[in-house]
Amino acid sequence: VDVAIAPPFTSLAAAADAAKGSPIAVGAQDMHWEREGAFTGEISAGMIHGTGATHVIIGHSERRTLFGETNDRVNKKTHAALTAGLVPIVCIGETLEQRDRNETLAVLDRQIKEGLDRITGEQLAGMILAYEPVWAIGTGRNATPAQAGEAHFHIRQRLKQWFGLDASERCRVLYGGSVK
Repeated sequence: VDVAIAPPFTSLAAAADAAKGSPIAVGAQDMHWEREGAFTGEISAGMIHGTGATHVIIGHSERRTLFGETNDRVNKKTHAALTAGLVPIVCIGETLEQRDRNETLAVLDRQIKEGLDRITGEQLAGMILAYEPVWAIGTGRNATPAQAGEAHFHIRQRLKQWFGLDASERCRVLYGGSVK
């Protein structure tokens, strides 16, 4: 079992320092894709790396739904994270309305295809994809093991198809929604 924590940025350096030498990884909750510039309030991949953190969450459902984060932005952030030597934890998942319209697999396809555009198989192999159905975050509804399993199977098949067998087997796929 691997463990990673993602505290707020204000605690990132302290958490990374406290976890140094332990098996616990530390990651940021979000980042900006530009390396530098006038982006008041944004945190760059270099800033995250400078804290000692090794991971970063990208495309979290709250970022997508509350802040309008698009697949294009997810893609920019993923490339920036990889360039800075961070492990991207890319979140994908459907809304309740999309699930009810039986669009789950098409939404996952679009998020993978657009969010991971121009990512190589070798880069993918070191990444983490989190299936995080938006409807299972803080709503009291949870994905059943069968629902999560269906999504994971589909994600693996697409990764194999689009990035190759080795990359698809090495990329970690996890469940990121609420559980009971």
